Amino acid sequence: MSDVSSAEEATAKHGSSTAESIKSFVSGGVGGIAAVLVGHPFDLTKTRLQTAAPGTYTGAIDVVKQTVARDGATGLYRGVVPPLLGVTPIFAVSFWSYDMAKLLIYKVTPNRSSQDLSIAEFAAAGFLSAIPTTLVTAPVERAKVLLQVQGQGQGGPQYNGVFDVVKHLYKEGGVRSVFRGSTATVLRDGPGSAAYFAAYEVTKKLLTPAGADPSELNLGAVILAGGTAGVAMWSIAIPPDVLKSRIQSAPSGTYSGFLDCARKTIAADGVAALWKGLGPAMARAFPANAATFLGVEASKKLFEKYL
Repeated sequence: MSDVSSAEEATAKHGSSTAESIKSFVSGGVGGIAAVLVGHPFDLTKTRLQTAAPGTYTGAIDVVKQTVARDGATGLYRGVVPPLLGVTPIFAVSFWSYDMAKLLIYKVTPNRSSQDLSIAEFAAAGFLSAIPTTLVTAPVERAKVLLQVQGQGQGGPQYNGVFDVVKHLYKEGGVRSVFRGSTATVLRDGPGSAAYFAAYEVTKKLLTPAGADPSELNLGAVILAGGTAGVAMWSIAIPPDVLKSRIQSAPSGTYSGFLDCARKTIAADGVAALWKGLGPAMARAFPANAATFLGVEASKKLFEKYL
C-alpha cells in the first residue's frame, strides 16, 4: 500500500463524511452530560476553594460540610444548569473538533509512513480542539462560576438562575462581560486538551491486545482510559483554572487580564494559591472523564448498530 493510500484509508477511518461528523458531535454531547452528572459536586467544591477568601474553608471536606449544612444535598449541584445547558455544545464541539483536527493532520501529511498518529499528533489535535470549543465554554463557565460562588458569603448580585446571570452580565458590560475569562479558558484547555486526548489514545493502545483494534475495546478498558485522560488533563490545568475562576467571579475591574490576575493572586495568597482546588479536581477527574468517554463510546456503538 502506498503512503498516499494509507493516509486516505486513515482519513476514511476517522471520518470525513457528514454522518461521521454528526456522530462525533452527538456522541460528544452525550459524554458531556454524563460528565456533569458525575462530576458537578467535585467541580463546585473546586471552584469554591479557588474563589473563597482565605480562612473560609479548611479544605475540600469542609466545603462539602458547609454547603450541605446551608443548602442541603442539592446544594452540591448549585450552578449545574449552565453546564447542563452548555455541556452538549461544549463536549460536542470538543469531540467534533478533535476528530476534524485529526483529519486535518492526515491531510497536511499525505506522505505518511503510517496511518497511525503519533503521541505528538494526538496532542496537537487535542490542542486545536480547544480553540473553537472556547466560544461555548467561556460564557457557560462564567455563568456557572458565578452561580457556584453565590451563597458563600461574597458580596455582589444574587442570581435566580443561568438566564438571570447572562441577562445581568450583558447589561453590565455586553458581550465582553459574558465572555470574560476567554483567554484563561484557552490557556487552560489548550494544553489540558492536548494531554487529555493524547493520554486517552495512548492508554487505549496500551490496553489493546496485539492484532486488535482500539475501537473494539470493552467498556471497562474505555472507563480506565477515560479516567486516565481526566487525570492527565487536570494534572496540568489547575493553575490556569484557578485564574480563570477568579477572573470570572471577581467584580468588573478587579483584574486587567490573565497576567494581572496571576500577579495579584500570588502577591496576596502566595504561589500555593495557584493549586487551590487540586484535591477535588483530581478526585473528580477520574470518575467524571471515565463517564465522559463511556458515554461517547457507547453512543458511537449505538450509532453504528442502528444507523
